[in-house]
Amino acid sequence: MGYIRATSSWQNPDPMKTDPNYTNHLNTETSPYLLQHAHNPVEWYPWGPQALEKARRENKPVLLSIGYSACHWCHVMAHESFEDPAAAKVMNELFVNVKVDREERPDLDKIYQTAHSLLTQRSGGWPLTMFLTADEQIPFFGGTYFPNEPRHGMPAFTDLCRRVAEFYRNRGDELEKQNRSLVDFMASMNQADAHSSDELDAMPLDVARQQLEKQFDVVHGGFGGAPKFPHPTSIERLLRHWAGTRNDKTADEQALHMALFTLKRMALGGMYDQIGGGFCRYSVDEQWMIPHFEKMLYDNGPLLSLFSEAWAVTREPLFKRIAEQTADWVMRDMQSPEGGYYSSLDADSEGEEGRFYVWTVEEVRRLLSEQEYRVVAPRFGFDRKPNFEGQWHAHVYESIEALSKKLDLSDAEIETHLESARHKLLAARQQRVHPGRDDKILVSWNALMIKGMAQAARYFADSRYQQSAERAVDFIQTQMWSNGRLQATCKDGRAHLSAYLDDYVLLIDAILELLQVRWNKADLAFALQLADVVLRHFSDPAGGFYFTADDHENLIQRPKPLSDDSLPAGNAIAAKVFGRLGHLLGETRFLDAAEHTLKAAWDPIRQSPYGHTGLLLALEETLYPIETIVIRADNNIQAWQDAVARDYAPRRLVFAIANDIEDLPGLLRERKPRDGGVAYLCRGTSCQAPILSVDELKIRA
Repeated sequence: MGYIRATSSWQNPDPMKTDPNYTNHLNTETSPYLLQHAHNPVEWYPWGPQALEKARRENKPVLLSIGYSACHWCHVMAHESFEDPAAAKVMNELFVNVKVDREERPDLDKIYQTAHSLLTQRSGGWPLTMFLTADEQIPFFGGTYFPNEPRHGMPAFTDLCRRVAEFYRNRGDELEKQNRSLVDFMASMNQADAHSSDELDAMPLDVARQQLEKQFDVVHGGFGGAPKFPHPTSIERLLRHWAGTRNDKTADEQALHMALFTLKRMALGGMYDQIGGGFCRYSVDEQWMIPHFEKMLYDNGPLLSLFSEAWAVTREPLFKRIAEQTADWVMRDMQSPEGGYYSSLDADSEGEEGRFYVWTVEEVRRLLSEQEYRVVAPRFGFDRKPNFEGQWHAHVYESIEALSKKLDLSDAEIETHLESARHKLLAARQQRVHPGRDDKILVSWNALMIKGMAQAARYFADSRYQQSAERAVDFIQTQMWSNGRLQATCKDGRAHLSAYLDDYVLLIDAILELLQVRWNKADLAFALQLADVVLRHFSDPAGGFYFTADDHENLIQRPKPLSDDSLPAGNAIAAKVFGRLGHLLGETRFLDAAEHTLKAAWDPIRQSPYGHTGLLLALEETLYPIETIVIRADNNIQAWQDAVARDYAPRRLVFAIANDIEDLPGLLRERKPRDGGVAYLCRGTSCQAPILSVDELKIRA
C-alpha cells in the first residue's frame, strides 16, 4: 500500500501493491511515475543504452510502456498486469521492458504516438503500449490500455504478448517490409517547402473563426461534445479575432461571445474546483459537470492567462475570482519551496477517482452554519440527487441573482455566505488524504504557469503573483540552466534530460510577459541566450524548428510539430516569440526566423486552420505587426505603465524601464530617458515621435 508523508496528507502518487524487497532498474530515476513502478515484478528499464543494448544482444523485442503519474488508466493497467507476478513472468521472458514518463520524454511520446496512429489508424493515448524491434526500435504493433482478461473486444494482455512475440520470431520478412514503409513515411512527415508561399495572407484566420463556430456548443459552451476539453488556444484565437475586428471598427461580437460563454460555463461547472480553485483535465460530460479529476499544470497556466484576459476585456468579477483562486491554488499546492511549480495532481486518492473532491450532504451540513447551508445547497446542487457515484461534486446550478431572489438576501450577503462556506469546506478537505502529486518540475509547463502568473500580476496589480513567477524563473535559471543549455526536468535537486523546443520557446514567451510586469535586464539577457540556442541547435534549414536539438539522441524520427495538442505547438510559440523579439530589438534575424517558420508551415495552416490555432497567433502578428511601447521614467513610471498595460490589447507589448538602467541591447539602446518620462511607440517597424506625457500616451496608444 502507499504511504502518507509524515509532514502532510499528500499521498504517494500511486499506492500500488508491490514487493518492496524486489527492485527493478527504475529505482534511481527522478520521475515519480517511473518510481511508482520500481518494485513491480516486471524487470522494467528506463529508456537508455542499457535496455536497448540488452534488446539487441538477446534479440528480444522491446515492450515500451508510456504513461504519466496522474493517468488513471495507467494505474489500472499497472494494478491488473504489471503488479501480477504471472503477467510479469511472461513479459520478462519475451521482451525487454521499458517504462517511459511521457512528461519527461515528450520526444519519445510524440514519435510513438504518431507510429501508433499510423499502425492502428486510431488515435492514441495513455497508457501507450508499443512493441519495438530489437535493433532499431521501430514499432511493429501497439495499442493503449490492454485488460488482464479478454473484454470489450480486446485480448488479455498476456495472450497478446505471446502472440506478438511469436509474430516477431516467425514473420521477419513481412515485418521488415512494414518497418521500412513506416520509417520512410514518418521521415516524409517532416518535409516542408520553405518556398511553398511567397506571400502569407489572412484567409486562415477567417476560416478558423468559422470552423470554431461550427464546433461551438451553443447550449453549454466549448467545442464539440463529450468528453469536453478546455482548448485554450481556440478560446485565445476567438478573443484575439474579436480584438482585431474591434480595431477595424467592425467588432465580431459572436467571436467574443463564444470565448466568454465558454469560459463562464467552465468556471461554473465541476471541471473547475469550486472549493479549492484550479481546473481538472477535462469534463466527461458536455455540461462541464463531472471532470476527469486529475489536475495538470499545463492546463491551469493557459487558463489562468485566459481568465485574466477575460477580466481585462469585461471587468466581470467572475473572471477575476476564478483567476485569483486558480493562482492561489497553484501557490498553495503546486509551488515548491525552492520556487519551481510541480507537474500534476492525480485523479485518484485512496484508490478511488475523485474521492478527495466529493461530499456527502451530511458532511456539508455538519461543517456549515444553517445560513451558509441554505445558500450552498442550491448553489452547488447538494439539494439535488447525487451526481457522482452516490455523492455530490460541486457544480454551480443557481446564479447569485437567482439565489438572492429565492432567499431574500442581497447579492453581497449571498457572496459572503458562499465565501465563508468555501473556506470551511476547503479547511475540512485539506485534512483528507490528498491525491498523489507528481513533484517533478518541467521547464515547459513551468513556463506556461509563469506566463499566467505574470498576466494575473499585470492585470490585477497583485505583487504576490509577480513574486511567484519570479521565483519560478529563478529556479529554472539556477537549477536547470547549465553550460548554456536547459535541462528539461528536475526533482529533488537533480536536473537532467536535454530540453526540447517547447522548453526554450515557452520560457522565452513567459519571460516576455514577466518583463511587462517589471523590467529586469538579466531576464532579457536570459531570453536572448535561449533564443540563440533555438536558432543554433533546433533550426530546420527549410524553415521552422525541430522538437529536439541537433545533438539530441538519435531516434527513428526527429519530430517537427506544427499542430497544437494539449500544448500549443513549439513552432507556433517559436514564430510568435521571434517576431516579438525582432520588433522589440530591431533584429532582422529574429523576424526572418518567424516568417520562415510560417512559410514552411503554410500548407498545413491553409489545409487545417482550426488545427493550427497556435500558428495563427504568429500569423496574425506577422500580418498585423505588434505595437511595442517602451517607457522610460523614474518616480512616475507606474502611472505611465498603468495608462496602457492593463487593457486587453493582445498585439501590444509594454515595457517600463527605469531611467537609471543602461547598456540595453539592440533598438532599446536608442530609447533614451527624458526628464518627466517618455514613451516610444512603434507599430511593426514604423515608430512615432516620442510621447512626453501620460495623457498623450492614452490618446495615441
